[in-house]
Amino acid sequence: MSHDSQQNTPWIVSLAAGGFAGAYPFEFAKTRVQLREQKGIPTPRNPFRVVAGVYSTEGLSALYKGCSALVVGSVAKDGIRFLSFDTIKETFKDPETGTLTPGRNLGAGMCSGVVASLFAVTPTERIKTALIDDARTEKRFHSTPHAIRTILATDGFLGLYRGLAGTTLKQAGATAFRMGTYNILKDYERTRQIPQTTLTNFANGSVAGIVTTLATQPFDTIKTRCQSARGASTVEACRSVVADYGVRGFWKGTTMRLGRTVFSGGILFTTYEWAAAILNPLVRKTGVVKESV
Repeated sequence: MSHDSQQNTPWIVSLAAGGFAGAYPFEFAKTRVQLREQKGIPTPRNPFRVVAGVYSTEGLSALYKGCSALVVGSVAKDGIRFLSFDTIKETFKDPETGTLTPGRNLGAGMCSGVVASLFAVTPTERIKTALIDDARTEKRFHSTPHAIRTILATDGFLGLYRGLAGTTLKQAGATAFRMGTYNILKDYERTRQIPQTTLTNFANGSVAGIVTTLATQPFDTIKTRCQSARGASTVEACRSVVADYGVRGFWKGTTMRLGRTVFSGGILFTTYEWAAAILNPLVRKTGVVKESV
């Protein structure tokens, strides 16, 4: 996050605040839309129709397939993302001015996105997507633990990293655009002496969510195709999207994802600022950890 150069955020605050802010609802309908359609069963574009159709034919429990994996992944992802960004941005600061230019902001965000993809996002997204896909087709997986065991038995440890390229590109781009846009807006407001209130934090986070979604949606679609129940290579995923819908197919699920990222982006950064404001004084007062240098 963007703070005054004289006031760095301790790593423990970044981890706790980011993790607390990160647990938001899953994107079941978006994932269903991005997966390959079953023969003779086209997927509706309206997310409410997707949810209603699954509920009527498969029951309430089907709507929560992969939910636990996503919750764990979301908390871990945002905890790691905020932690790594607050750490990495220190090395990206201009050595003379101690500030972050827009380009350095994006670079720091991109690096933290790669870290999050490797340590949290790819395996949890793979499990979530495989569970959602399997529930509508073969129904091999009985639970999240069973899905993990089956994937490991079938494809080995690397099976959990299907879609690594697409996920990493998405996370690097998403974190760069999200964190970069948010910090650019905050820096602009600071120079114009605009008060940092809950409303401005929410608005900045929402704008960052819009920019992030539009810029990274193709990577998200490729990732979903790669992480289906049987899996696919990045090349196969790209070919299948073009074969099914043409180039515009790479933006499948944009509206559904926007509905989530606009609000989650606002809530994410508002909650982070709120949690950091509470935790920073407590951490420094108790001396749990020294400030970052």
